[in-house]
Amino acid sequence: MSEEKRKVHFIAIGGAAMHNLALALSCKDGYEITGSDDEVFEPSGSRFEKAGLLPKEFGWFPEKIHKGLEAVILGMHAREDNPELLKAKKLGVRVYSFPEYLYEQTQHKTRVVIGGSHCKTSTTAMILYVLKQLKMDFDYMVGAQIDGFENMVGLSDDSRIAVFEGDEYLTSPLDLRPKFHLYRPHIALLTGISWDHINVFPTFDNYVEQFRLFSKMIEKEGRLVYYAGDKELCDIASKVREDIVAMPYDTPEYKVVDGKTTITYKKQDIPLQIFGEHNLQNLMGAFGVCVQLGIKKVEFWRIIETFGGAANRLEKVAENNAAVAYKDFAHSPSKLRATVKAVKTQFPDRELVACMELHTFSSLTKEFLPEYKDSMAEADIAYVYFNPEVIEHKKLDAIAEEQVAEAFGGKNVKVFTDSDKLQAELRSISYKNKNLLMMTSGNFSGVNLMEFAKELLD
Repeated sequence: MSEEKRKVHFIAIGGAAMHNLALALSCKDGYEITGSDDEVFEPSGSRFEKAGLLPKEFGWFPEKIHKGLEAVILGMHAREDNPELLKAKKLGVRVYSFPEYLYEQTQHKTRVVIGGSHCKTSTTAMILYVLKQLKMDFDYMVGAQIDGFENMVGLSDDSRIAVFEGDEYLTSPLDLRPKFHLYRPHIALLTGISWDHINVFPTFDNYVEQFRLFSKMIEKEGRLVYYAGDKELCDIASKVREDIVAMPYDTPEYKVVDGKTTITYKKQDIPLQIFGEHNLQNLMGAFGVCVQLGIKKVEFWRIIETFGGAANRLEKVAENNAAVAYKDFAHSPSKLRATVKAVKTQFPDRELVACMELHTFSSLTKEFLPEYKDSMAEADIAYVYFNPEVIEHKKLDAIAEEQVAEAFGGKNVKVFTDSDKLQAELRSISYKNKNLLMMTSGNFSGVNLMEFAKELLD
């Protein structure tokens, strides 16, 4: 007689994190996955179709909720009055948020959580890359697709380690705690603190407090690996419980020759494929975590030489003999500064054309704009783009091109609200001995960045 399936239903299954968790569970023996959503975008749609998980109809169907469900997982896209959620509550079916369910699945494993306002995905990708090269079993959750991993979530019965990217945004419509507060790490890594998500954390102090609370949720006799160049992190680390060991890391000694970065560790030169001081700091944080996981130092350095970076994090999208084009997820002030500086430092003899899109809630809020002052100052030519329709959709106060230009400061910044005009401007430039850097969490209102970059450099 076959064993009864463990039935799990997803409300708002099409989200980036949710659909990856659904796919991960569907690959495990003994699970039966169902889900609903009012719309499913790509790549979720085609991935679901291939796996046989695409809902036959879009919308909410309370009849899908029954007492035979082991769990209902609730996505951020669902509202409190969602009819499926109300039915689950009525029947007493256990409802989990995404991070609650990940914790539930990894309670008896060593949990590693990478938090911080920036560089979480890059640092997590480094750790996962090393673990995979060493053929170690591990569970994981990362915030973007990375090379070598078909899914952004992986769960197994055999692994003893779980590595999670720790997002500070809200957990679910029913749980307004930051996601990373629910993971309770044995090993925590914090990359840095720079005010973000102002729609949820209205002041910088309120934002910093979320990281302070996170440090208190580290398991007994745990480890806190943190970037020593961040004032707020140093303060947090100095006040952790006595049973927690705080382990600082900093920027390693390095040199750049002919566009290639080499770090020096204990008098040994280690050539790298990645570059930029922020990435070198990420590297040292990943090193600290891997050592705590029992990985030999010599093995870490041997493997990390071949790490090529995470998708959309200083990802090379086009190149010729006289120019390179990169795209990057950077959208916050601290990310812009770090990314612009990285490319300029790596290629000091080339001019840098930097182009970014204001796309997130924080970046399009007029009170937040002054945080961007001088964030693109190291670029030779700087373009800032925003779409007024996105501002209207997010129900924010309108902002003017002049406001944005004044907020960024510097004579090198030009602001656009028309994507076609921005593209025309970029096409008018000769890229001989120039590099192009495109930074956005969107796509400049429908631009295929890889194809566009190749067109410009060709």
